[in-house]
Order: sequence, then structure tokens, then C-alpha cells
Amino acid sequence: MAKHRFYAPPEAFSPDGATVELAPDEAHHLRDALRLKTGAEVFVFDGQGREFRCIVRKIDRRDDAISLDVAEKVAPQRPESPLDLTLALALLKGEKFDLVVQKATELGATRIVPLMTRFADVKLSDQRAVEKRLARWQRLAIEAAKQCGRARLPALLLPIAFSDFVENGWTELVAARTATQTIMFTERDGESLLQAVAAYIPLKQAIAVVGPEGGWDDEEIRRARHAGWQLVTLGGRTLRAETAAIVAVTLLEHLHGDLR
Repeated sequence: MAKHRFYAPPEAFSPDGATVELAPDEAHHLRDALRLKTGAEVFVFDGQGREFRCIVRKIDRRDDAISLDVAEKVAPQRPESPLDLTLALALLKGEKFDLVVQKATELGATRIVPLMTRFADVKLSDQRAVEKRLARWQRLAIEAAKQCGRARLPALLLPIAFSDFVENGWTELVAARTATQTIMFTERDGESLLQAVAAYIPLKQAIAVVGPEGGWDDEEIRRARHAGWQLVTLGGRTLRAETAAIVAVTLLEHLHGDLR
């Protein structure tokens, strides 16, 4: 029988760790969609890598809260990838960025960074628009983690200008004394991925940058190359931006992660 998995952030657990309270959207799913009852066994992950077997203690239809008793800590349903992988992707219109967030979460990405590039399809005009997008991407990441068995959510960072990120912004994401490969996927002027990663085996940390559907501006390519990024081209066919992002994560997880 399939496990029923729910998400609750660390602050939703009681100080002694004996109980946890589900947020309204998770409570609604447990009570109204799955129709679980008091005494049912469920599993709760905290997005930080921990997972717990829990028992439904109380369902109160007068409010949105559902309380669970924490029975024991368990191993996550699926382990985390050994590769610390950051995907930095140009903002895409419609639901394309949403798709990448979902698939990158399933594939094991550690963090996702929205990039503002010259030819990006989306311009975030104010802080409210940024917060709305981040909240949506967070919900998508939670649902993807529930489905794929991850207990750790990828970090979703604030949008950053491409030039700021490739020149120095990425350094804030890396672990000290860890060799990090920085790769810019481009439709031109790049080498093959196998050539690019040859000197980085075994690779523990990588940052992959993928551009918008309009492609990279010549100045953006020049900046990345000057900053020491390796330019990689994915074969002879032109891929959609969302396809290129998913392929980039898949290939790096296959070469250095756990997609074997």
C-alpha cells in the first residue's frame, strides 16, 4: 500500500518533537481528499532531510488544523543525491519555469536560482510579484518532493541578475574547500559535457546555468567565459529552454549523482 506523505516545516513540530501540526493545505488533503481518519498512519517530512512516521491524533473540522503524534524518525523514502547541484535558470514565461522546478526537484537538484537575463521572457516588476512567484514554486517543489520520495526540498533563491551571479554571486552557494564546477549551457561556442567534466572526477558540487528561449547575448557569453565558466553545448539540435534545463540536470546527476 502506498505511503501517504505530507510536508511540515521544522517549526510545525512541538518543542519536544512529540507532535506536529499540518498546515491548512496539507490538512485539507489528508482530511478531504484522502479521507483519512483518526489513528491512520502517515509520514511527514520537514524539507530539511528528516522524515517521521506519525499517527493522526485529532481531526477538527471546525478549523483547518490537524494534529499528528510523532511515532518515530524513519529513513527518507529516497536518499539525496551525492551531487550538490545548483540550477540557475533564466526566467521563463507561462508554466515553463514551473515545469523545471517540478522536474529538477524530482531529479535531485539542491537549489534553483531564477536569473534575470537580457532576453529573459519574464520581468518581475516588484517585490510582490517576486514573492508570489516564489510561493508558487515552493508549492510545486513540495508536491514534487512528496511524489518522488525526497525529504529535503531544493532551496529556491531570490531572482538575481545574470552578470552578478556568474561573476561573484555563485560563490555564496559553495561549500568551503569543495571543488565546484561552473557550467554555462549555450547553443553556441561550447564544448561537449564530457569534455567539460573530464577534469572534475569525482565531482561533488556543480552549478549549471541555462539561458532563456531567446538565447544568450554575446556580452553574457563573454562575461561568463571571462569569469572562468565552462561553456557546454548539448548536441547539434536547438532545445527549448525548459528542455535544456531538465536535460542539464539529468546529465549531471547521471555523471556525478545517483541517476545510474
